[in-house]
Amino acid sequence: MTTTAVPPVAPSPARAAARSPFWLLTRIEGLLFLRSAGAVLWTALVPVAAVVVLGVVPATRHPSRSFGGLSPLQVYVPIVMMYVFLMAAVNLLPAVLTGYREKGVLRRLSTTPVPPSRLLAAQGLIYLGLGVVIDVVILLIATVSGAPAPRQFAGFVVSLLLVAAATLGIGMLITAVAPNERIANGLGLIVFFPLMFFAGLWIPRPTMNPVLRTISDYSPLGAGVRAVQASIAGQWPPTAALLVLAGYAVLCGAAAARLFRWE
Repeated sequence: MTTTAVPPVAPSPARAAARSPFWLLTRIEGLLFLRSAGAVLWTALVPVAAVVVLGVVPATRHPSRSFGGLSPLQVYVPIVMMYVFLMAAVNLLPAVLTGYREKGVLRRLSTTPVPPSRLLAAQGLIYLGLGVVIDVVILLIATVSGAPAPRQFAGFVVSLLLVAAATLGIGMLITAVAPNERIANGLGLIVFFPLMFFAGLWIPRPTMNPVLRTISDYSPLGAGVRAVQASIAGQWPPTAALLVLAGYAVLCGAAAARLFRWE
């Protein structure tokens, strides 16, 4: 009597990917992030609530000469989008990674099949995904409230991806030079407020004097707001703005890779 051998069924590519160490690590880190109520509140709810408030006030939907012919809603939506990426990359990411370094998590990971570099990639993917999701929600709320949708959609996507890359590079550089979580939090705040200022949070870019506008053009978030506003208006983002964003991403990322310490 003979028996027929049944060949093992190979797992589907999607199932195999889901079981890979990297995706398991990403899932665990994502769940840990969602359990942090403060992080979720400041990164997601605050900017979404700000756009809702802007959208329900009728005066913010009308063009104004003081805003260069744009409505306050049109001016502040790109700024809020910049806030999301900056908050995640500069204030949250360095605190998490320097905390892991202090607790020896990165050192212990180096002795496992999952290298510490995968943790960095997982964290970057989490914050990138978070920023994209929140910015999509912000854009939908603003569009429903009367703000125009991006007419140059490809340029809009490219702009946001470069903003994400630039802010992640800055966040990784802070992580590289900060010896502990407390100093990482302090450096994050030192970087956060000037960058948001030049993005136009307190003085919108159309009302800045020429000196401030020039500095804003060469700051990562000022260039990001400039690129996003151009794509919303139906134009391809200015090359200078895209180059500024790419420059911050490359230079900060390279410096972070050179200075980063695992323990």
